[in-house]
Amino acid sequence: MITIHRGIYILTNLLRLVLQILYYICESTYYTLFGLQEKSVAGEIVLITGAAHGIGKELAIQYAHLGATVVCLDVNQQLNEKTANEIKETAKSPVYAYQCDVSNREQVFEVAKKVKKEIGDVTVLINNAGIMPCHTFLDYKTDQIRRLFDINILAHIWTLQAFLPSMLEKNHGHIVALSSISGLVGIPYLVPYSATKYAVRGLMETLKNELRISSEGKSLINFTTICPYMVDTGLCKKPKINKLLSNFLPLNSSKYVATQIINAQRRNIIEISVPSFWIFCLSFARILPENAQISIRDFIDSGVEPES
Repeated sequence: MITIHRGIYILTNLLRLVLQILYYICESTYYTLFGLQEKSVAGEIVLITGAAHGIGKELAIQYAHLGATVVCLDVNQQLNEKTANEIKETAKSPVYAYQCDVSNREQVFEVAKKVKKEIGDVTVLINNAGIMPCHTFLDYKTDQIRRLFDINILAHIWTLQAFLPSMLEKNHGHIVALSSISGLVGIPYLVPYSATKYAVRGLMETLKNELRISSEGKSLINFTTICPYMVDTGLCKKPKINKLLSNFLPLNSSKYVATQIINAQRRNIIEISVPSFWIFCLSFARILPENAQISIRDFIDSGVEPES
């Protein structure tokens, strides 16, 4: 009798699981076809790391024009203040600039105290700062590798430890992290960089699941991971682009990528590539045999060349 009851219990829960899966597939398909409604960011306090140039600067500009209070963090205070001043000339939203080496935990926590005291609790955290030296694996110097991990992944952890508590207290907030296409597929001459970008995706997925379980599904803190293709920011010093595919695989502009990041954040998308087709193509490629994947990579023949 116990065995029959157990069997019925297992079958019932399996049926429930199948129905849930079908429902969420239909829901995801609907949102993919018709899109998700964008939430307002007016009045939100948006903190952006690496805001002095590139994607970070464009994010600061666009968020300010959407009515958000923008907090710019960068190790280069001169360029950081330049970003803030440029925004003040065209936008009415409050903009602040703080110098901070986000790889330094003490500096991050010190700045977090200042921001809380002078502005308020950060509600949207965008971990954008990153570096990308390109070398053959054995040519990377020890200091380069340590710096890569300090900025590209450990800085995410320090900012999360500093700004997540207030989000948990209010059960309101959004975490955005910049991974990369090289966090979806390994790209030659970017071995340590790719490792940090895979780590960013793991960090975001695991923390999101931890909050879901610890809050018993009541957490309203959202997570968005962005995986851009190569961006024309100066980090990618020697891009390698297949001439036959150059019209389909151009370098993305910082402005375009920033727009896609904000759209994803406002629609609560969990993970997206820029352009969006990459994540679907790479997910499909993963189910193919290894040699088929190699053939696809050889056909695309794009990436980076090692720096001299």
